[in-house]
Amino acid sequence: MTKKLTILDIAKMAGVGKSTVSRVLTNDPKVKQETRLKVEQIIKESGFVPSKSAQGMRGGSQKVIGIIISRLDSVSENKAVSGILETLYQSGYDAVIMESQFDRQKTNEHLSVLQKRNVDGVIVFGYTDCDVQSIEEWKEKAVVIAIDTDKISSVNYDNKGVIKQALEHLTSMSFKNIAYVGVNPSDKTTGKLRLESYLEWCKEHQCVANYATGQLDHNSAYALVDSIINDELEAVVCASDTLALGVAKRLQELQRNDVQVTGVGGTELLSFIFPNVISINLAYEAAGKTAATVLMSQLNGKTAITHITHPLNPV
Repeated sequence: MTKKLTILDIAKMAGVGKSTVSRVLTNDPKVKQETRLKVEQIIKESGFVPSKSAQGMRGGSQKVIGIIISRLDSVSENKAVSGILETLYQSGYDAVIMESQFDRQKTNEHLSVLQKRNVDGVIVFGYTDCDVQSIEEWKEKAVVIAIDTDKISSVNYDNKGVIKQALEHLTSMSFKNIAYVGVNPSDKTTGKLRLESYLEWCKEHQCVANYATGQLDHNSAYALVDSIINDELEAVVCASDTLALGVAKRLQELQRNDVQVTGVGGTELLSFIFPNVISINLAYEAAGKTAATVLMSQLNGKTAITHITHPLNPV
């Protein structure tokens, strides 16, 4: 009797990982076109028939989790998704990834599609204008990341704690004149909470606040540097590694290599380009694993609604 091929068999034949084959089967847009064509050709030639879980997005079967991220190019969210996928695959689930682009209507459309196709559950990366009520309708079948809600489980980052940790680390290095570059406070987490942490630190240490906020974009941060820089400036805390990239670039142009820059995210590329930049690791991947674990436990009826603020990694 001929052995029935599995996703793992196809992965070996294609020279890719099992997760890549799963993403091809669920039409994940993150898969490179060249890789997709190679995997699809092997599937066609081998006569491979996907399991019901891998066909979830086509036929509405079980063992599929929907993941709605806000940006495909977000380093932090991709790290969290990596943790989510590792946990889901270990539990026998496949995943389909969709992008909201911070669009309330698009997010709701994705939720509607996932519901019609009868996926087992959803993990949603929240944002300020997110329609929380639409997610809450999923009840125990949903977990939201980065925002709080009372009616469904949430996994949040320690937005205030991470800025305080950065400031305390700089203080331990004897820096005193520390500025802050952040995100517009209309963003309740990365924007408002992280700025509040900086302002509270300034008040506690009786120093004048020196800060500027803009978009979550390196170009925005680059442009903001000129509004905070002065002869006494010793360090700049940035609300994210994306912002730190723009700040470090502008300081380099101004030949202010004496100014220490810190970011949030633990981005390897940032450290490679600017080795002197300190990046606080917000444990995104671990938070993703936590979110997936909570959802799996809820789907199995083992835990009730829970709210977790993920602990920080040490500097």
